[in-house]
Amino acid sequence: MQVAVVGGGPAGSLLGILLHRAGLDVVVLERRSVEHVRGRIRAGVLEHPSVTMLREHRLADRVDREGMRHEGVVLSDRGDPLRVDFQGLTGHGVVVYGQTELQKDLFAAIEAEGVEYLDEIEELALGDVTNRPVELRYRRGSREETLLADVVAGCDGAHGVTADAVPRGVRRTYERYYPFGWLGIMAETAPVHPELIYARHERGFALCSMRHARLSRYYLQAPLDTDLGAWPDDRFWDELRRRIPPAAAERLETGPSIEKSLTPLRSAVGEPMAYGFLALAGDAAHSVPPTGAKGLNLALADVVDLAEVLLEAKDPGPEALQAYSDRALRRVWRAVRFSWWMTTVLHRFPDDGPFAERIQDAELALLRSSVAARRAMAEQYVGILP
Repeated sequence: MQVAVVGGGPAGSLLGILLHRAGLDVVVLERRSVEHVRGRIRAGVLEHPSVTMLREHRLADRVDREGMRHEGVVLSDRGDPLRVDFQGLTGHGVVVYGQTELQKDLFAAIEAEGVEYLDEIEELALGDVTNRPVELRYRRGSREETLLADVVAGCDGAHGVTADAVPRGVRRTYERYYPFGWLGIMAETAPVHPELIYARHERGFALCSMRHARLSRYYLQAPLDTDLGAWPDDRFWDELRRRIPPAAAERLETGPSIEKSLTPLRSAVGEPMAYGFLALAGDAAHSVPPTGAKGLNLALADVVDLAEVLLEAKDPGPEALQAYSDRALRRVWRAVRFSWWMTTVLHRFPDDGPFAERIQDAELALLRSSVAARRAMAEQYVGILP
């Protein structure tokens, strides 16, 4: 069986490795260069099941050696911190390990094991995905090439071509755009706190995160039309101090930013995640705001589910791929709900009034007073719900 994996980020790379190890003929097609994919800065929190999966597939050596284990997070409500103890509540934590580093690990396995990975693919077009073999036409350098595949796995992100192969009359997208973005900077400074700080504040949300002991990542809620040029580093650091707990503000180490960006927030799910001999995984199928740290973890879980279906079925057809879609969507919607909840509770919405503010107060008061509420949040954050 020939499998074409479109998209060579973490999802596509992992799927290529799993299928290659199982003896399938697999080709990964990526429109960017390997150097570009290797250097992209993305999410940095791995759930407990994601780490377990990487260990099971012998891909976690550096995760275990260099990842930063976090046993909880801090929720700050107008400067008043509350720590949610993941380890104490669930027996598990999460690992902070940048997607950039995970991609390096996957590329190392691809190169060592001889997975066919073609980068700098241009003008990729899919033929009829309801008939086998599916024809994929593309250009690489000066050559026009064609690949015939029994199954196509779309791992090419929200702006890729594979999702468009599902007719509009078949695919329905449920989405919500949030009326703000995250203004983020990265700096070669020590993290302000050993664990992540999620801060709700009357001036807007803030997040204190990190990639490793000398690389910090910070975010501020900001309007979608924010001009990055109007936010020199000193202004960012001053605003961050206002929004985080006073003790954290006092010990905040500042420095020149090495990256600055504005990220819009969006929740979206496309149903179904399979059509004909095409299956979608990761951002090609769904998108979540980064508040719940779910995007990368959802993509990895999709790939594991899809690989199982492809390897269990002797001749995986539309029925088997539809079963993958049904299974994945149950998990995806739970993660989308959690990410929406985290976003709704912690951000300031420009059109909301006093009622919505009081609901946020009540949500955070419940977390503060109820062990059961904190446990429910912890289970969802570390990803241990079925």
